[in-house]
Amino acid sequence: MSDRNIRIESVDRRAVEDQEVEIVERKGIGHPDSLCDGIAENVSRALSNLYLERVGEVLHYNTDETQLAAGNAAPAFGGGEVVEPIYVLIVGRATREYEAADGTEYTLPVDSTALAAARDYLNEVVPELDFGTDVVVDVRLGEGSGDLQTVFGEDGASVPMANDTSFGVGHAPLTETERIVRDAEEYLNGPYADENPELGPDVKIMGKREGDHIDLTVAAAMIDRHLADMAAYRDGVDRVREAVTDLAESRTDRSVAVEVNTADDYQEGSIYLTTTGTSAEQGDDGSVGRGNRANGLITPNRPMSMEATSGKNPVNHIGKIYNLLSTRIAESVVEEVPGIREFRVRLLSQIGRPIDRPHVADAFVVCEDDVSLSDIDADIEAIVDRELADVTDVTRSVIEGELRTF
Repeated sequence: MSDRNIRIESVDRRAVEDQEVEIVERKGIGHPDSLCDGIAENVSRALSNLYLERVGEVLHYNTDETQLAAGNAAPAFGGGEVVEPIYVLIVGRATREYEAADGTEYTLPVDSTALAAARDYLNEVVPELDFGTDVVVDVRLGEGSGDLQTVFGEDGASVPMANDTSFGVGHAPLTETERIVRDAEEYLNGPYADENPELGPDVKIMGKREGDHIDLTVAAAMIDRHLADMAAYRDGVDRVREAVTDLAESRTDRSVAVEVNTADDYQEGSIYLTTTGTSAEQGDDGSVGRGNRANGLITPNRPMSMEATSGKNPVNHIGKIYNLLSTRIAESVVEEVPGIREFRVRLLSQIGRPIDRPHVADAFVVCEDDVSLSDIDADIEAIVDRELADVTDVTRSVIEGELRTF
């Protein structure tokens, strides 16, 4: 029996997969909210590595308030232009001055590190954006709160203390609809876009399942310089529809219907044409934490934390660690324990308490019809306890880029 506060109970309700209506959304990597998530997380990893390389430990920082103010563009077949640049503001806290135990004093290049990380990320994800011309990035990283810096560096403890009283939520397995929505966006922004450069990275997919029918609504930003005219645009939209339909039908026996860019009006010439491949050029603002949760999806049928995962410090910031850890716990339990139809877990912290000992770890299980919770609860508790004991591995995985945060 674990001495951590782990609670396990069965849930007397249908699993999401068995419910009549399910809604799932994913905002693609080029969506303004996802751009903020990605920039914030890339800056976060860069700061972690800066601190590790210079002083040997990750110091106090957070970059999870990054904002994007949309620009303005004049797209045109064959190639338009950005008229007013997109503005990105990297907001948060970071340690600039540090004195080591041996008295060595460090002045750390926080702002230049953040700018370089933002530039590298935008160049990779939205290559049509000219950094410094089409998009302007500003850095406003203030010094951290003194009391939180104290909690952060609590006597060199091997297990950090929680920086906040907060919670994270994770669930597994993904439903068929959840997997389709996530896989479709990743395919469009991966192999498909590599062969079809007219598709921009701002792809949003909304999935709706009613009974055994799945509707997928795709918003796909098309890039003007790769399209000669309206006919080429319509062909591009048709190819996206066919690609998503083929992917979805390969993953389900349910009926599937796919619609793309449903707001287009061909007669009026009103279409989703962009110069850069993101709606951020045309009045769509963005913020960290307004998009996908830590598992890459927005799932109103599931409990979710409102905490932004991206940009938070990976050492002791519960809004990041517990959302990632709870997802890891849920996936491990479902993979290792047979007879589970659905599993979800909530991890609640208490500020100043070791992060491997949550205030409560609350697990909910929907068992298969021929399985009783009493048959598997000991196995579940052992896995939850094991993953909590190894919580600091989440920090390593985040810094090395092994875990998704959006």
